[in-house]
Amino acid sequence: MDLITVDFETYYDKTFSLSKMTTEEYVRDPRFEVIGVGVKVNNGPTEWASGTHEQIKDYLHTFGWADAMVLAHNTIFDGAILTWLFDIRPRVWADTLCIARALHGVEVSGSLAALVERYGIGTKGTEVLNALGKRRADFTDEELSRYGDYCINDVELTYKLFGLMGRNFPRQELKIIDMTLRMFIQPVLDLDLGLLEQHLEDTKELKDKLLLDAGVDKKDLMSNPKFAGLLEILGVIPPMKTSLTTGKETFAFAKSDEAFKALLEHEDVRVQTLVSARLGNKSTLEETRTQRFIDIAKRGLLPVPVKYYAAHTGRWGGADKINLQNLPSRGPNGKKLKRSIVAPDGYMLVDCDSSQIEARVLSWLAGQDDLTEAFRVGDDVYKKMAMSIYGVNREEDVTKDQRFVGKTTILGAGYGMGAVRFKDQLQSFGFDIELDEARRVINIYRETNFQITRLWNDASHTIRCMEQGVGTELGINNVISVDPTVPAIILPSGLQMRYEDLRGEQSERGVEYTYKVRRGRNRIYGGKVIENVCQAVARCIIGEQMLKISKRYHVVLTVHDSVVCCVPEDKVEEAQRYIEECMRWLPDWAEGLPIDCESGVAKSYGDCE
Repeated sequence: MDLITVDFETYYDKTFSLSKMTTEEYVRDPRFEVIGVGVKVNNGPTEWASGTHEQIKDYLHTFGWADAMVLAHNTIFDGAILTWLFDIRPRVWADTLCIARALHGVEVSGSLAALVERYGIGTKGTEVLNALGKRRADFTDEELSRYGDYCINDVELTYKLFGLMGRNFPRQELKIIDMTLRMFIQPVLDLDLGLLEQHLEDTKELKDKLLLDAGVDKKDLMSNPKFAGLLEILGVIPPMKTSLTTGKETFAFAKSDEAFKALLEHEDVRVQTLVSARLGNKSTLEETRTQRFIDIAKRGLLPVPVKYYAAHTGRWGGADKINLQNLPSRGPNGKKLKRSIVAPDGYMLVDCDSSQIEARVLSWLAGQDDLTEAFRVGDDVYKKMAMSIYGVNREEDVTKDQRFVGKTTILGAGYGMGAVRFKDQLQSFGFDIELDEARRVINIYRETNFQITRLWNDASHTIRCMEQGVGTELGINNVISVDPTVPAIILPSGLQMRYEDLRGEQSERGVEYTYKVRRGRNRIYGGKVIENVCQAVARCIIGEQMLKISKRYHVVLTVHDSVVCCVPEDKVEEAQRYIEECMRWLPDWAEGLPIDCESGVAKSYGDCE
């Protein structure tokens, strides 16, 4: 299989560029123009080609793409051009930007310039700055030649980086990168334009009606106590902060407060509406995202922008300003955006979700055998937890509210959550308990699951080892180990979860550890390490499961712990069985992990659940 490294140079100006637009919007825009392209086959010389669209198309089709791996830096851009504009579909997609995120973490720059400097392999040029606002016809021969040299240099640097970064990169992760890129570059999902247009109209009406029915005026929006009351009516705990002036707790309702801004993405559009109105925004996130969906629907199929290794734990994330990872599923308009995503004619969608995977990984990793066995045999572990909390002898006597508390405890208390936070979490679901009761529940969880509690302590030791440059292992069968030279935790995938510049400092509570992130430093402790590890292990498992599924059916989306596949209508039952079989499969290193799943089938994504 040939390795073909490519890099496109395209027209851009002050308002028409990737810094102003999404990749999908930019490449599909009528103003889009390819100025030229650099192509390198294996370790041969890089060629530069420039010309009309038809001339470049003819040139590109002289290569053997069908049996080649295409490499670029930020491949969703160059790959989209190859496929959408020139109808080229290689055998495999690869991307040095994706590899860099996995190798070096998400807290450092993955730009080509930054990576070239990091590896000391040359210098990225700046000729692109001189191309601002210039169509191909505007370049002189000399200018176009210099632009070609700039592009050739970028191709050569990308090829060198791949040789350095890809040398020991896990093979299965290269396959996962290919599968992830394919979701965007080779789209298959459609959008229901009529449903989206109606949803946009309904959302605008709902926003106006909400503010009118609530009797909300400018004074209510700007009064902290009244605004907090409005949020509480919708089941939201108002975010708090410590005032720098008084040193007392106060509402975090400023434009700069991250917890407040996060409510702009709340899944309940009513919450979005209130927060947007408070901030003076003309549109809610639901409105702007629906409009974005409408615009995409008018241009073509939905390229699924799922970002590989977007999080510290290796999980996928949203991209291209539509973030499919957090589409709403509650509130008056519910799952309209999800329902607008539909399979093409002759196909159906299978959405398979890995059940309680983090809680199962935690129990297995800690060696909490009784809980692990309960998961394995299919017991209602939420009821069992509730029985311990409330002293109930029979499962059938556990009430709905008691089971809810048991569920929240199992899913929330496993990472060292304290009583105050546990109380707040229950309150966010509309369930109030006293702080003393929250302490009692947390203590029962910790006493009942003492092996999990011990795992937090083991993780604290792991932090100390990382800081001191000492290797160690963590969890059952030493599935997790430490690379003390980074420092980092080595995951079963072979990749690392990095804690850059890890350091401990003495405080009133003892030694507290922090590590460097882009916005400063994050605190890290035993329970948080276990949360990171469980999420990362779950991601490793789901990634390998997706590869098994993709051998037979088209994986079109992954959201948290679920995998969505597009399958032929006449093979739905067979496909659903196979996908569930794959989602219950485990890699050898995860032997004994009691994994399970559930799936749904529908024409639209929103109806699969």
